[in-house]
Amino acid sequence: MSVLVDKADLSLKYTAHYTQVKEQLFEGSSEVLNAQRTKAFQDFVMQGIPTRKNENYKYTNLNPSFLPNFNFAHKKEERKADFNEIFRCDVPQLNTNLALVFNGWFYKNENEKGDLPEGVILDSLESIAKEKPELLEKYASLAKTDEDPLVALNTAYAKDGFFLYVPKNVVVESPIQVINLLQNDKDTYTTQRNFILVEEGAKVQVLLCDHTLNLNQYLSNSVTEIFAEDNSELEFYTLQNQHNRATNLNSIFIEQQKDSRVTSHTVTLHGGLIRNNLKFILNGENAEANMYGMAFMDKKQHVDNYTEIIHAKPHCQSNQVYKNVLDENSSGAFSGKIHVVRDAQKTNAFQRNNNLLLTDEANMQTKPQLIIDADDVKCSHGATVGQIDEEALFYLRARGINEDKARLMMMNAFAHEVVKEIKLEPLRDRIDELVDKRLQGEVARCHDCAYSCDC
Repeated sequence: MSVLVDKADLSLKYTAHYTQVKEQLFEGSSEVLNAQRTKAFQDFVMQGIPTRKNENYKYTNLNPSFLPNFNFAHKKEERKADFNEIFRCDVPQLNTNLALVFNGWFYKNENEKGDLPEGVILDSLESIAKEKPELLEKYASLAKTDEDPLVALNTAYAKDGFFLYVPKNVVVESPIQVINLLQNDKDTYTTQRNFILVEEGAKVQVLLCDHTLNLNQYLSNSVTEIFAEDNSELEFYTLQNQHNRATNLNSIFIEQQKDSRVTSHTVTLHGGLIRNNLKFILNGENAEANMYGMAFMDKKQHVDNYTEIIHAKPHCQSNQVYKNVLDENSSGAFSGKIHVVRDAQKTNAFQRNNNLLLTDEANMQTKPQLIIDADDVKCSHGATVGQIDEEALFYLRARGINEDKARLMMMNAFAHEVVKEIKLEPLRDRIDELVDKRLQGEVARCHDCAYSCDC
């Protein structure tokens, strides 16, 4: 089938599937999740799968990713996971509280309680929505189904994902690590819905690792909603390392209250087509948001990072630094929007996107945007797209360094500005190592994985 499929025809495929499995989606699910399905489905019908005519998706063609006849992972597989053997992103010195999401479904670690403080909940979203719906009901959804068709499709299909709750003034000393694995003997579509609530004065670090364990084609549509209450702190790391036949549609929505601090790191080492949507709402005075991103692309890979920060209250600060290295025929996109609403005075917002093209065939689109409705603010943005500085390369070669090593040194220096912002030292060291391997053309391997994942 040609990839030039009419938008309506391709969208109809997914609306028809929803109609076929509607009873299965509602059956056994919670009222909290079911209450959103009908409207979400209607919103998807109205919008359809986004095309390049959609301003927010103008740099990414999703048609080829939605074309295959996928097996939909709407039911949880009966399996027992041995958490002692599960791949932990190969960071041996990092001591974490471990959770597993397999094909969009949460699996508990039944063998150990871990080091989670009293009151902290790390569990299945499906289970919590049934057993403790009050933890979800008091928060209005940040993921608006009428604003993004991928969010609408996720909400219509969503059954499970991970749920994290950190109660008031609790500090989680060991990071929480969620291993997100895709594996099936058929091409598979997965839906994952995650929820994180960090209450007043609480602190936590979360590491989400995305991996594929065999070479079948995958489309993963994930939505994560995060609420950071007064004076809370959250570090959220996303490590993406999937194979070239995987499509990862990843949407994260974060709302911050006064004096909160949230830092997001997105490291894309490998993948086929990746779309990262990241939206912050700074809804309390003195909130601070930091967003760091780094992506490495080769072959015909495509990575699209779309960010939006809404400064809704005065005296808030945001900082964005995204860097990309593109090789061979790869392509990338960055769209960053900063919106300072009226009366959000004393805002300080900074955004930068730098891109390094290693070949003439690589292609990068960048679109920084500022919308400022207040008058007492400090805002700046900038973007660069270029190749390796030949003068600097000549300088290194003149000091006896061969060309390949000199290029590698310059690329590592380019990426290090983002890597150094990772606060978890064992993770930072491991990312440094993986970045070095990635720049040398070596595909990262799952050395300690119980599965066959030589991708």
